[in-house]
Amino acid sequence: MSISSFGGIDRIDLMHTFIRIVESGSLSAAAQQMQTSQPTVSRRLQTLERMLGAKLILRTTHAMKLTDDGQRCYRHAKMLIEKWSALEDELRGTVDEPEGTLRVRAPHAFGQDQLIAPLTEYLQRYSNMSVDWMLNDRTPDFIAEHIDCMIQVGEITDPSMVAVLLAEVPRIAVASPALLARYPEIQRIEDLAVLPWVALSTYYRNEVTLQHKDSGQSYQFDIAPRMSTDSLYAARKAAENGLGAVLVSAWIVSDNIADGSLLHILPQWGAKPLPVYLIYPYASYYPARLLKFLELIRKVMPQLSGTQPAGNT
Repeated sequence: MSISSFGGIDRIDLMHTFIRIVESGSLSAAAQQMQTSQPTVSRRLQTLERMLGAKLILRTTHAMKLTDDGQRCYRHAKMLIEKWSALEDELRGTVDEPEGTLRVRAPHAFGQDQLIAPLTEYLQRYSNMSVDWMLNDRTPDFIAEHIDCMIQVGEITDPSMVAVLLAEVPRIAVASPALLARYPEIQRIEDLAVLPWVALSTYYRNEVTLQHKDSGQSYQFDIAPRMSTDSLYAARKAAENGLGAVLVSAWIVSDNIADGSLLHILPQWGAKPLPVYLIYPYASYYPARLLKFLELIRKVMPQLSGTQPAGNT
């Protein structure tokens, strides 16, 4: 049967369905993502296989594997879908004026506070856009979860992604006045080791490393944390309650330092700033909604309260 005899079938939809099956790992997962039924997804796959005259996927009860033809089809389908999307955007005039929904993953604390201002500016600038703003510190499966991009605070661990360095977040050591009153005055860097500590486990657990802002001298000491947490808010609250000293992003304790509920310990010393990246998968085509967000976030991120331009230590 020739391809032309399938004239009533949307080949773009068939290829899109095939891509979803491959990237989600199963027909049922693809059906859930596309908000349709598994039999519908199965029929589309069978139709595509008949059109191409090739078996694309081998399925058993517990597994799914691409054939050699399936792997070739997947590579070409990805390129065709990306080119089709580019053509649609160009003809609809959305290359410069984005529309649709941007799905962004951001870290909990940063995403609740510092990033709301640029997000609001983005939405006010582009009235045809909406944003799914998902707060989670876990690196997503971009394809399976339909994530356009992720804002990450900390070093890059996946070199297969595009990572655009946006800014840096300074980090400082703080403690409550009540805690510091129980110990001899902290005058030298070596004195910090006698304090109890709260560990922010995302970035440090059993040791603290600080650098002198002027000389660049580095000092490291071991800690036995009274509490470990992956939450900036929990770490700050524990420090406020006098549980221990803590090393945190400067922006989250700026109000505490201003009102005296936390004290900045040895201001001439600080931890290495954390880089802030915008991360997204490699592709031959990027929609306007992502490009315009990248353009805006690169401009405003170094100007946010609590960040600094990258490389300014």
